[in-house]
Amino acid sequence: MIKLKRTIVLVGLMGAGKTSVGKRLADLLSVPFFDSDDEITAAAGMSIPEIFEKFGEDEFRRGETAVLNRLVVDGPAILSTGGGAFISQDNRSAIARGGVSVWLNVELEVLWARVQDKAGRPLLANANPYETLKGLFEARTPIYQLADTSVTSTFADSHDDVARSIIRAVAEFDRDHPQRAAFERTRTDG
Repeated sequence: MIKLKRTIVLVGLMGAGKTSVGKRLADLLSVPFFDSDDEITAAAGMSIPEIFEKFGEDEFRRGETAVLNRLVVDGPAILSTGGGAFISQDNRSAIARGGVSVWLNVELEVLWARVQDKAGRPLLANANPYETLKGLFEARTPIYQLADTSVTSTFADSHDDVARSIIRAVAEFDRDHPQRAAFERTRTDG
């Protein structure tokens, strides 16, 4: 039996499935689930598009960093982050100190299919959202590749499939990095 002892932090672009897969992963591991965007909106008392409109992206990112610093050490838990959270070196350092990062690697066309008709994506609120998403994909992929481990997700994969792939990927990471292991192996009698 495995028990989570460090927070697993899911990173990747919007539409990667961080929230939906994260909830399933939390259920499988019997730990709390947190979505950093939900925590930011609760703290600010307004939606993310409202925060962007009223204060701008820089202020949103400052709030995001504060929330991540709190949540990553409050664990163990599953933490879904916004698409831009992992871009910040400060955020990557905080995640490394308190958790294990997992990049949900999803092809651009799958991401586009998942986000093209959804409101509430301020970075895509422009005349050419596909090109914006493509630019984010190209710019951020090299940074997401810095995550501790990654899992590829396709249209064919269920949330359960991806969650179980994350458990396997994190267990493999643990074998190679025992000082930062996310799982504690426990023995059960009988």
